[in-house]
Amino acid sequence: MTDFTDKASLDAFNNVIIEEFRANSGVVGGPFEGATLLLLTTTGAKSGQPRLSPLAYLTIDGKMIIVGSKAGADTNPHWVHNLRANPRAHVEVGTDSYDVVARELPADERDATYPKLVELAPTFGDYQANTSRVIPLFELQRA
Repeated sequence: MTDFTDKASLDAFNNVIIEEFRANSGVVGGPFEGATLLLLTTTGAKSGQPRLSPLAYLTIDGKMIIVGSKAGADTNPHWVHNLRANPRAHVEVGTDSYDVVARELPADERDATYPKLVELAPTFGDYQANTSRVIPLFELQRA
């Protein structure tokens, strides 16, 4: 399993997924086979540089939801910090590519949505159980 606390390992892991995603019109195998994935480009909160992250997404109540799980690590993924600083981003979904605005779900909406997320993807329940932080959820809306 990849050590998600080690940036170099995480970057290498993500780069393989990104290459496979782009080579296969958004379809990847391995641990993400059959998952709905997107590529999220955020603006670095400190650097102002584009930052690319492959992420699972789920459609819940008609909304595209991404999960700041970092596999249950005790810290948020970097993209969470970036979206909080600048909610404008870009996604690639399959062969489609478009700008989005991210909205972090407030506590009540997040708490109502998380069980629906776990019903669709039980692994996210394990991730939340493995950390004391509240895993944030973001809705991505086409800009």
